[in-house]
Amino acid sequence: MVSLVSSQGFTIWKDAAGIAGNIFALGLFVSPIPTFRRIIRNKSTEQFSGLPYIYAFLNCLLSAWYGAPPISSDNLLVTSVNSIGAVFQLTYITLFITHAEKSKKLRMLALLVVVLGIFAVIVVGSLHMSEFTLRHILMGCLSSAALVSMFASPLFVINLVIRTRSVEFMPFYLSLSTFSMSMAFFLYGILNFDPFIYVPNGIGTILGIIQLALFFYYKNTSGENSREPLIVSYT
Repeated sequence: MVSLVSSQGFTIWKDAAGIAGNIFALGLFVSPIPTFRRIIRNKSTEQFSGLPYIYAFLNCLLSAWYGAPPISSDNLLVTSVNSIGAVFQLTYITLFITHAEKSKKLRMLALLVVVLGIFAVIVVGSLHMSEFTLRHILMGCLSSAALVSMFASPLFVINLVIRTRSVEFMPFYLSLSTFSMSMAFFLYGILNFDPFIYVPNGIGTILGIIQLALFFYYKNTSGENSREPLIVSYT
């Protein structure tokens, strides 16, 4: 009986961390909204790049598939947050394509088709693997690699902050959301004994702490926050 109660309590804490991660991720999902308000208002993508949204879309698809029952036995909270993230990213990509000039429009459409094709090949290929453990490890490695590379993307922003002594291009709430979400999923991964979740999110947590520390160190020398979110990351 004691063991059962302990197990239930452990599961509650794990689920709580996963739900918190889903909630904190909303801060990342909605962060590009000011950018797209500007794009819609001006009916132009100006100098903004659509590549971060394409990359984030692929990352969400890979992570959502990793958490799905055919790949993982107990990671539905990972699938839920990344499925929502994929919808947001696809919406942003659609808006970007709608308002982009012809050359950008065609390039973004081509990249979107490539991403969907890559994801389709990965899904079909993984389902053809008869061993569940092999499928889990393969998708875990792919989703972790994508997540680590995305969490590493703020390194150029960190370098910019140190070089310019300004946090103009590192919005506080974006950094806070990144740290909070990474920390929540780091705990979720630990409690779920899943290194494919806690390792990349542990790295994300460390980078989030660095960003917040730099923000408070340099905030008095900066103007208003960034014109465009420079990082979009999940789980």
